[in-house]
Amino acid sequence: MDNPIIKFESWWQEALVDCPLRQKSAVCVSTIDKDGFPSGRFVDLKSANEKGFVFCTYFDSVKGKHIAHNSKTAMTIWWDHVGYQIRVVGTAEVITDVEADVFWQTRSRSAQLTTTAFDQSEPLVAEDDLKTRLQDVSTSFAEQPIPRPNNWGGYCIKPVSIEFLTFKESRLHLRELFKCKDNGWFKQLLQP
Repeated sequence: MDNPIIKFESWWQEALVDCPLRQKSAVCVSTIDKDGFPSGRFVDLKSANEKGFVFCTYFDSVKGKHIAHNSKTAMTIWWDHVGYQIRVVGTAEVITDVEADVFWQTRSRSAQLTTTAFDQSEPLVAEDDLKTRLQDVSTSFAEQPIPRPNNWGGYCIKPVSIEFLTFKESRLHLRELFKCKDNGWFKQLLQP
C-alpha cells in the first residue's frame, strides 16, 4: 500500500477491533517548548485523512503555546495488541471553528463541563477546588447546552513523514517510511 493515509486508516480500524485499551484512540503528541525541549502527552485522535491528523485541546494550554511558538509536531502510536507502531512528523495548524464545533458536539456532557470549568495546565490551589469549580459550572449550565469555549479547538498535524513499524517476535521488524515529496509520497524500507 503506497498511500500512508489509507494505510493508517486501515491499521487504525484494525486496532479498534477487540481493542483492550480503555482510551482506544490515544496517541502521544510531542511539541517543542521555547527552549527547544520536546514535551509529549497523550491526546485523543479525532480523525485522520488526507489533510492530516486531528486532535483537540485548549489553545492556551502548554501544548497550544508550544505550537503557537513552533508548529513542528510529532505523533507516536503504539498498538501493542496488534503489534503496530506509527510515527508521524509534521506541522500543526489550527482547524476551523466549524470543525471544532463538530468535535465539541461529539464530547460527552461531562467532558464539556470539565473543559469549561478549568484552565488546562494552570496552577491549582487545592484539590478540593476541582469539585467546587466543576459543581459551579454544572449549576450554571443545568438543563442547557454547553457552548464551546473560545479557547478550545483543534489542530491538524499535516505530515511530512509517516513511519509504520510492524512488530515481529524475531525482532526483524518491518519498517516502512513514507516521506512527502512534490505533493506525493515516497516510500523507503528501513532496517529494524
